[in-house]
Amino acid sequence: MDLLRWSRRPAEGVAATTPHAPVIRGLLARATTPLLPDDYLHLLNPLWSARELRGRVVSVRKETADSATVEIETGWGFSHDYRPGQYVGIGVQIEGRWHWRSYSLTSIGTAARKRITVTVKANPDGFLSSHLVDGLAPGTVIRLAAPRGDFVLPSPPPERLLFVTAGSGITPVMAMLRSLRDRGTLPDVVHVHSAPTRDDVIFADELAELAATADSYTLHLQLTREMGKVDLTALDDVVPDWRERSTWACGPIRMLDDVEHVFADAGVADNLHIERFAIDRDAARGEGGTLTFTRSERSVEIDGATTILEAGESLGVSLPFGCRMGICQSCVVPLESGHTRDLRSGEEHREGERIQTCVSTVSGACSIDL
Repeated sequence: MDLLRWSRRPAEGVAATTPHAPVIRGLLARATTPLLPDDYLHLLNPLWSARELRGRVVSVRKETADSATVEIETGWGFSHDYRPGQYVGIGVQIEGRWHWRSYSLTSIGTAARKRITVTVKANPDGFLSSHLVDGLAPGTVIRLAAPRGDFVLPSPPPERLLFVTAGSGITPVMAMLRSLRDRGTLPDVVHVHSAPTRDDVIFADELAELAATADSYTLHLQLTREMGKVDLTALDDVVPDWRERSTWACGPIRMLDDVEHVFADAGVADNLHIERFAIDRDAARGEGGTLTFTRSERSVEIDGATTILEAGESLGVSLPFGCRMGICQSCVVPLESGHTRDLRSGEEHREGERIQTCVSTVSGACSIDL
């Protein structure tokens, strides 16, 4: 048992598709010390790594003027046993610094397929999303984090479904629709989707084709510039039986807040499943202040809406992360000193407590031992 643990230790923390993979990775690391096994593996194939998951960009295909589908060839160790609706972490090196974000997978996971797709909408304030849409060249080697997330359908799916999406919130639901269609298990689905104009509808042709060919799929497309926003308090006009449907919703913060209130007021909150791509930074801002990463010997002044995770990444400090929404708990670290504030609830945390860096900002001077 000690020998097995010794063999596995150098590869601890690296996702594996089989139980013996960490042992193989660990032995490679032991055998090639003081050099890393990656120093040798990279010469054979840049997608082979003993210490991280990698991918290579195959193509970037525009969906709309400000969105694109990125196809990625995955490297050694990436598990394709993911579920529609989950997300994947993507790291891209730009000007010598690694930038990480999580994006919903729009491909369907199969063991035989070694490629994935994510569909990204460029955010004017999102440096990496804009780079993925407009600046990522085919052949670029990127880093990956294993697929995660609980925004998934049960198996078998409910007999009646309602999808409520807007903008890029269509991406996890598109993976669900593709999976249900390909498996021949598409149930009674009503889909309410909003976008400013038809040209802004991601997957517009595919959604229209599905609505035209699948009797069990009904699409209500709300083009907000000419029709206004969907009045969720009048959902009966669009989906009379919405209270009896299992509902999955993804989109802008305000829309999701409205959906939650409508379902709660109707007493059917248990029917609702939500995926958020962003947090409401104005709901519970911190005071801002000086954030110090003591082990890295780096400090930065941040405002009360910038998260600790974002601040660390801007300095090149490596912090753990997952969903970047405060759900998966991957980013939890102890607060060494000072006070922080949770941007979702306004709750304050102090020295010695464990905090979620992706949804926390500083209230005065703080330090973290990273």
